[in-house]
Amino acid sequence: MQTLHYRPTDNFRESWWRHKKGILEAIFSQAEDYRLQVIYTRIDRNEQQEPLFQDYHFRTGSYFYPASTVKLPAAILAMEKFRDLNIENLNIHTPLYINPIHEVNPGVIQDRSAASGHASIAHYIKKIFLISDNDAYNRLYEFIGQEAFNRRLWENGYKDVQIRHRVGLPLHEEANRQTNAMQFLYQGQNIYEQPPAYSRIVFSPREDRIGKAWYDHRGVLQQGPMDFSIRNRLPLASLHDIMRSIFFPEAVTNQQRYRLTESDYDFLYRCMSQYPGESIDPVYDPRQYHQAYVKFLLYGGNKLANIPADIRIFNKPGWAYGFLTDTAYIVDFGNNIEFLLSATVYVNKDGILGDDQLAFETIGKPFLQALGEMIYKMELERPRKVTPDLSRFQPKV
Repeated sequence: MQTLHYRPTDNFRESWWRHKKGILEAIFSQAEDYRLQVIYTRIDRNEQQEPLFQDYHFRTGSYFYPASTVKLPAAILAMEKFRDLNIENLNIHTPLYINPIHEVNPGVIQDRSAASGHASIAHYIKKIFLISDNDAYNRLYEFIGQEAFNRRLWENGYKDVQIRHRVGLPLHEEANRQTNAMQFLYQGQNIYEQPPAYSRIVFSPREDRIGKAWYDHRGVLQQGPMDFSIRNRLPLASLHDIMRSIFFPEAVTNQQRYRLTESDYDFLYRCMSQYPGESIDPVYDPRQYHQAYVKFLLYGGNKLANIPADIRIFNKPGWAYGFLTDTAYIVDFGNNIEFLLSATVYVNKDGILGDDQLAFETIGKPFLQALGEMIYKMELERPRKVTPDLSRFQPKV
């Protein structure tokens, strides 16, 4: 068992995982090889129900590819943009049309997954959280704009964040600076038109190279480390704090809050905690999109999982190039439990990026499930002076 070299800020207790059987101890004991990072926030309440946080970190700070976790801030900033525009009858449910960009991406004139047949920001947000839809994120990225996306997160204090590209599309850096023109219609009338935009933002240079070879979008093996220096960067601490800010906006600084209304938060909470089978718009095949499809912490994405009605997991995972990440606010209404948990683990063993799907299933997801179970059991057993009032987060399905 290798010696662990803890960083000075690490305070995640070794006693919590040491001597645990199976995958939990195996990965913690080889944390450097697995590029493991964990943040756990214990939440207590005072007599006024104000949250009191105690954060526990394990090896946070190094680069990991955030994959679909970038869709979480995209959903938040897209909703905030409507509040800032403040145009009558313009909101997340307003039908929109998207113009194509030649040799970048096609336009949108309809969305067949929507009951109305129309695309909307609300529908894209639902698809992001229900099944982690890539195209839905790309349309939010285009609505927000690359420059505004980054500047707003930097304003929030997340200076190390870099949101540089769409996901799932083999586009060059220049193409990702371009975002599409859009029209929003109310009762057949154009009430807002967003022109095409070009981002001139300057990103701080980085050196993030991983692996010894990688498969490109054509399935061709490329020799040498994969260069992540021009890819998205979303540190785990920033991701975790974004989660904290949307569930406890009254408990974070003004800088970290978002300009959202109570109805915005209601919509966001519903989308983040809903299971694909509960959705009637869009509708998904339960044989593919089962209850735990994107619920990795605590349930490991297990298609046979039967999640109790009292437990809700508000989360956003991401998986690509060997990195599996999840960030979650987990609530048990029956036992009055709440906690925040974020983790990322690198499961690639041969150094060839892009052939990691089996490792996600056999290593990554079982580990995140075991980690969630460990923290949940600790929360179940620890005493609380004040019982939390969790009614604000009760699902309104």
